Amino acid sequence: MKVLVTGGAGFIGSAILPKLKEAGYEVAVIDNLSFGKREFIDVPDERFFKLDIRNREMVDKVITDFKPEILVHLAAIHFIPYCNQHPFEASDINIRGTMNVLDACSSVGSLKKVFFASTAAVYPIADLAVSENHKLEPLDIYGLSKLVGERLFREFFLKTKVDTIVCRFFNAFGPNETNAHLIPEIEKQIKSGLRTIRLGNLTPKRDFIHTYDMANAVLKLIQLKNIGYDTFNLGRGIEYSVTEIVEAFERQLGEKIFIEVDEARVRKVERMHLLADVSKLKSKTGWEPEWGIDEGIMNLLEN
Repeated sequence: MKVLVTGGAGFIGSAILPKLKEAGYEVAVIDNLSFGKREFIDVPDERFFKLDIRNREMVDKVITDFKPEILVHLAAIHFIPYCNQHPFEASDINIRGTMNVLDACSSVGSLKKVFFASTAAVYPIADLAVSENHKLEPLDIYGLSKLVGERLFREFFLKTKVDTIVCRFFNAFGPNETNAHLIPEIEKQIKSGLRTIRLGNLTPKRDFIHTYDMANAVLKLIQLKNIGYDTFNLGRGIEYSVTEIVEAFERQLGEKIFIEVDEARVRKVERMHLLADVSKLKSKTGWEPEWGIDEGIMNLLEN
């Protein structure tokens, strides 16, 4: 089957593509390389399209010519501090870009399934694990733009009856990260030789999931039959504080790491918890995560 992946040269896309190819799918990629990198992915040039999803005409041409049977829509601005600093750009890409992709897909008769990478940022602050039925109340422009994306995919399903999967990603980590999220920021400072590192908020806990585990889950989800429209959380189901992540780096290094709080990095509005209830994903697909924090951090430090 033919799969089109938007944002396929990015952090998560570069983990998903090898799984799709391994499973025998014919893969094409749309990516403007604003955050992703061409060298992250092994796709022939005739199946790689460097373009911005806001370019309606080019998106329509690629989708019409390739005739995908499955769409995996990852393309987005997703680094929350960047989105907060550039709200119009983030909204334009995440909403108008998504509309362009779906409009082009609506006229392609080959399409059998669409997959939308949403986010845990659509949920409000909560002290316990959130299920897919939890109320939706984004705190920032990124979460809001992704919630609009979910609504656009719902509308697409109602119009086309094409199987539609909305997947809310929690905190991803792994190779090829290009944004200054927590784990790559610690990794960068450690690899530069620092053992006193500068970070922002230290106590919030997050559900960190390795991109290789995410890729396995995405593959299982797109292989589900007759799904209609459905929503899934994708996390590890375990939360870690910033200090616990630093301790994991210490274990892999065998060295003590000291932390200085950098006030410039401290977020004024912060969730203390963000934890996924992934029981639905596990029950529907049989998926189980394989990569823990220590294994993932060891992999980053060794490469």
